Amino acid sequence: MRAVVVGSLNLDIVVDVPRLPLRGESLRGRDWHLYPGGKGGNQAVAFRRLGENVAIVGRVGADEFGTRLRQALAAEGVDARGVLDAPDTPTGVALITVADGGENTIAVVVGANDRVSPADVAAAAPLFDDARVLLVQLEIPLPAVSAAIGLARQRGMLVLLDPAPVPPLGLPDDLLRMVDLVMPNSVEAAALSGRPVHDRDTATEAGRELVRQGARVAVVKLGEHGAVIVTGRDAVHVPAFRVRSVDATAAGDAFAGGLGVALLRGHDLPAAVRFASAVAALSTTHRGAQPSMPTAHAVSAFLGTSARDR
Repeated sequence: MRAVVVGSLNLDIVVDVPRLPLRGESLRGRDWHLYPGGKGGNQAVAFRRLGENVAIVGRVGADEFGTRLRQALAAEGVDARGVLDAPDTPTGVALITVADGGENTIAVVVGANDRVSPADVAAAAPLFDDARVLLVQLEIPLPAVSAAIGLARQRGMLVLLDPAPVPPLGLPDDLLRMVDLVMPNSVEAAALSGRPVHDRDTATEAGRELVRQGARVAVVKLGEHGAVIVTGRDAVHVPAFRVRSVDATAAGDAFAGGLGVALLRGHDLPAAVRFASAVAALSTTHRGAQPSMPTAHAVSAFLGTSARDR
């Protein structure tokens, strides 16, 4: 096993709308779809589509939605031995509206994801034994996240944190000190650093604060404005790729998976972030979370075309 993802598994209920509804407005949708999702599941599928062996640790309900998610992981070739049932709790669900142009709103009912525990992580320890990268997010309880990071540190794994969603009380004081790389978007970076983020300069300051808090590297994602890599006092901006977006759902998960794959393969940080940005950009050109994750061939072709168009 090359990588382990510990995180959430949801079934996404997606409604296509001409624009995002206003507060209190009933808006007629054009269509709806069911897609496998959850940040953990999405990121694991991103790893696998890009050609890396990956295992996932999490929970689903003993229900039809849980069965759908297990089948989807199996179809992708993701090792799901670490996915346990939560027999008294339904599978997590995300309700997503997607507007023309790809903007979205998301409401999540965490369900079985809230039952992921340190004991679940400990039971999955054999999956960590030969792995080199751990990728975690915050859609499962913090004690399980901390347990996964601790297990990875014992094995010398590279630890990547996608800090989404940021808990209301923030992160435990020692968590970032156990993380090699944290990759917040602008909203998450502001919440974690206490500094507003609205451009490259403010993203750099927020990233420096996260490094001061203990992270070795901070990659602050700015959407169409690219990403800023912060290591100590040094900061590097990596531009975004321009594509015609139809659905931005899970673009951040595509970025996380792409970054993990690139670092696993030995790319330096700017090259790894550029690769991750390409994966994220391509993911927005298709609908659905996991169905939109690009293959290694698609990313290679896209990067080759982008280089020729410079």
